[in-house]
Amino acid sequence: MSQFINKTVVITGGSEGIGRALVEEFLSRGARVATCGRNYDKLYDLQSNQAGKPLFIHTADVSKEIDCKNFIEQVIKQFGSIDILINNAGLSMRSHFIDVDLSTMRRLMDVNFGGTMNTTKYALPYILKNKGSIVAVSSIAGYRGLPGRAGYSASKFAVNGFMEALRTELLDSGVNVLWVCPGFTASNIRNVALNKDGKPQGESPLEEKKLMPASVCANYIIRAIEKRKRTIVLTANGKETVFLNKFFPSLTDRIVKMFFYKKGELVK
Repeated sequence: MSQFINKTVVITGGSEGIGRALVEEFLSRGARVATCGRNYDKLYDLQSNQAGKPLFIHTADVSKEIDCKNFIEQVIKQFGSIDILINNAGLSMRSHFIDVDLSTMRRLMDVNFGGTMNTTKYALPYILKNKGSIVAVSSIAGYRGLPGRAGYSASKFAVNGFMEALRTELLDSGVNVLWVCPGFTASNIRNVALNKDGKPQGESPLEEKKLMPASVCANYIIRAIEKRKRTIVLTANGKETVFLNKFFPSLTDRIVKMFFYKKGELVK
């Protein structure tokens, strides 16, 4: 029997990619799910595909504190409690720092770090009451700075630091704090990655068919929540990068540069 039956799971950025896969998987396990996103049409499509299941949708921009506060208040009105919060909403980027508009950097921080902070702030009292779980979908870029993604890396380093501090504060509370670092996953996040001008780049430089499917990533995350793990790093490349960067940082600089550049051009 699923341990998530009648549990309330809150997932930000649930209209597509990993977030949508998480919504679908938790609903299939008997959970009550609430999710938010900026695009109502995508949320409505998700709700239509899950008709008859306990799914609550809400339009919100997680970079705005008031939106997060309203979202959590509406979840409580709908379901009465929160057992698990998954901070999944995020933006990526692809531009050298010398070329990027600083407003793009700030947007990455506001969504990726600010969104995690905002939603956690208002959900925390309910999770404390239920001795539940707080989860952040972070990135390998939160362990190792990646070229062409300075703002993304900075925001994910901030997420990891925030979650580690929070875990320590809550050590004796019964709340589990977990962050997850997927590698390259088949997700729309790269297609909407911001360029130097803060506009969606509109295409992914990676071959989607070679990437981990979002549904597989979602199942790894769910198993980690079941086992109340601290952190998980997915994909062999991701684990290798974290290991090498810890023990051989100078070598990793070279390896990472070779991976992301071909003939001096940023290709990934």
